[in-house]
Amino acid sequence: MRVLVYGSGGREHALAWKVAQEAEVVVIPGNPGIAADAECVPLPEGGFQGVADLCRSRDIDLVVVGPENPLIEGLADVLRAQGCRVYGPGAEGARLEGSKARSKELMASAGVPTAEFESFNDPSAAREYAERCFDGGAPVVVKASGAALGKGVIVCRSLAEAHEWIDRLMVRREMGDAGSTLVLERRLVGREFSLLTICSETGHHSLPLAQDYKRVGEGDTGPNTGGMGAISPVDWVSPDTVREVEDRMVTPILAELARRGVPFRGTLFTGVMVEDGIPYCLEYNVRFGDPEAQCLFPILGSGFVDALNAAAAGEPVPPVERLPAASCTVVIASPGYPGEYAKGLPILVGNPDRHVKVFHAGTRLENGRLLTSGGRVAAVTATGPTLPDARTLAYENVERFVFEGAYYRRDIGLE
Repeated sequence: MRVLVYGSGGREHALAWKVAQEAEVVVIPGNPGIAADAECVPLPEGGFQGVADLCRSRDIDLVVVGPENPLIEGLADVLRAQGCRVYGPGAEGARLEGSKARSKELMASAGVPTAEFESFNDPSAAREYAERCFDGGAPVVVKASGAALGKGVIVCRSLAEAHEWIDRLMVRREMGDAGSTLVLERRLVGREFSLLTICSETGHHSLPLAQDYKRVGEGDTGPNTGGMGAISPVDWVSPDTVREVEDRMVTPILAELARRGVPFRGTLFTGVMVEDGIPYCLEYNVRFGDPEAQCLFPILGSGFVDALNAAAAGEPVPPVERLPAASCTVVIASPGYPGEYAKGLPILVGNPDRHVKVFHAGTRLENGRLLTSGGRVAAVTATGPTLPDARTLAYENVERFVFEGAYYRRDIGLE
């Protein structure tokens, strides 16, 4: 089978690396790290139609779309109209991530347990709602409705902070059109985990749980990021809780989409908060998580490509083998991330140990030199018989990926 992976980040590196174990892989456009594991070709001219033309010329059997934005913009629809088999939802299904307001409305219709919320297009109305919540003793979370690279969720500890972020997102548009509509919801307090489910309209299969670390600072301090690390397994989550999440969050939302005539062939990422023993849906995404993918794929065995291909065809999804190992992923970021950060910093890379994989995200080659090109530069994933073993090995290898001001959290997997 010949598989095309679309994207250029750390998640796509993990996808290409894993798929290459079972199939021939082409990646567009890829990055220097991906090029060591698979063939990379430049983005073709002609936009999405150019991608379809490339699929035909290269006899591609399956397209796996990595990032959310191309899905939200309709890449899967264009490719399917041209006869391509695609893993990833169409634009209507991708609105589950592309619009948090839409996602919350679907949750309500499907009876999915989630935090109390309201959506707003007017900043004055949003401020009034925040005031009522804080007056009633309920802190709020402000969410940019549109896709914001994982940075559009702000946990507000005071009314002044809520007002500030409503102004920054809706008035000053610091995240562009993503903040034109806001969702304000009651803040849930508890522990989070991620459930990634491979879905088609005739069945689904969930991968092992992961727990990611969203805030930039140790001890879960500072602003949200795209993710600073992840671990698996998540031992504090019971099998009964996983079944409850699948029964109350995964199956109902897929059924609600189907009821509205929206088939979903791709990844349903369910972000879950457990408060006082009760799981609530924080959000849905429509692609593999980043860095959850980098953490999970090294502990998956055979059957991954078969599962993606079956989902893309609308068929029942066969199980993917789970290896008896733990995984720890540590993200290395540019200094200043998630704010302004420098680019073009030279990177020195040492050889990783066995059972360690370095997934590139924000890197580029210039005159044979490896340079930084993004906020999250790389993710170091180690596997081992236990989580402490994997964690120790990951941190030993982080020191072998060196550039000026490199930053990483030192508490990933340390509860």
